[in-house]
Amino acid sequence: MELTNEDLLQLNVMMVQNPHAVRIDESRMQVFGLMENAEAHIDLNPPDKHEQYVRRVREFLSGYVLGSPGGYPVLISRWTRMGQTRGENLQRLLMLGEPEAVMAVVHAEELTPELGRRAWWCMPESENARRMLEKEAIVNSDLGPVLADHLFEHLAFETEPGPMIDSVCLMLQGELIDEDRKQELWRTSQRNNVCLIGFLKSSVKAMPHGQAAHKAYGDANKILKQLKDNRFSVKLRWLLSEEGQGFLDTAYTVFKKPANQDVVVYLLDTLQEKMADMLPVLQDQSPDKIAEINRQTAQLMDIGSDKFARADQEWKVLIHKLNENHVLLSLLESLLWVAHMSELLVTHIFSQTTAEGTLMRKKLKPVTEHIFQRFDHLLGRCQSR
Repeated sequence: MELTNEDLLQLNVMMVQNPHAVRIDESRMQVFGLMENAEAHIDLNPPDKHEQYVRRVREFLSGYVLGSPGGYPVLISRWTRMGQTRGENLQRLLMLGEPEAVMAVVHAEELTPELGRRAWWCMPESENARRMLEKEAIVNSDLGPVLADHLFEHLAFETEPGPMIDSVCLMLQGELIDEDRKQELWRTSQRNNVCLIGFLKSSVKAMPHGQAAHKAYGDANKILKQLKDNRFSVKLRWLLSEEGQGFLDTAYTVFKKPANQDVVVYLLDTLQEKMADMLPVLQDQSPDKIAEINRQTAQLMDIGSDKFARADQEWKVLIHKLNENHVLLSLLESLLWVAHMSELLVTHIFSQTTAEGTLMRKKLKPVTEHIFQRFDHLLGRCQSR
């Protein structure tokens, strides 16, 4: 099916004006062009099937922009593989009227605020907003708050845990949203705790949790003030501070009532990401059983073990510094135990069931009862182990 003479003329006239971007509204059969100071549009006049006609329009755009009607997706695939979706190529992709081409642009590492603005004009969708807000240049531009505002308004319409978590985490960057909206997000998270994982992935300072510092925080500060550059000491002090206690309490809240398996996996992945720097020995793979975590934790706390001998020097310094303080040593042990957690702890359970809600939480009890014991200890809700 060929383009009508009228449409062909209109498309040529539009492209001669060098639009910054082109989008196609298939439902209304219209083509829009983003010009320097205005927006142009063409009403298409297909003689027959719309789908085939739109394909012809895209072939025309590809031929005009890339020099070949078959240039997309062959060229875009090659650019992506070779890391060439940048600079002038990115600008050209936005003139193809292709959703996939726009997605390639928003994923590009070299995306600029101006190209982001054009891509957003082409496809103002939540997934594109999330991918763009992963770039610091976009977050720090005028476009950042616009994208965050879109995610905030559309959060209620998200149904999958992954996009919900990403949206919350990305919105909490810098000053993208104001304090009122942060408070509203927190209130929303109390009703839908999957959103709390977004807070956990972001800066803990964004959480209005109201948790007090651990009662051992004062002693930790006095004893460890000379180890301010020791990463294990820094982590322990953070954990016992208001921020660290808020982080742990928030994670505890999600663990208590996850809605489905995805939420559990996202939570464990987030904790592993945040706590991995507490591991004093490099691991090829995280333990997949509670007994193995108990064993590895005990070995790293035992100054006479082979595993302790292979541990990071900063870990050894901290253990010797706390040698006489059984309370802080005990808290350090629980923190180390938590740092060993990963989704591998629940993989064998989830491989045998599709349960969700109450039944899933019941099946997870052999794992979560140990997690809760450690969290209770770290939150000062039980005596030393």
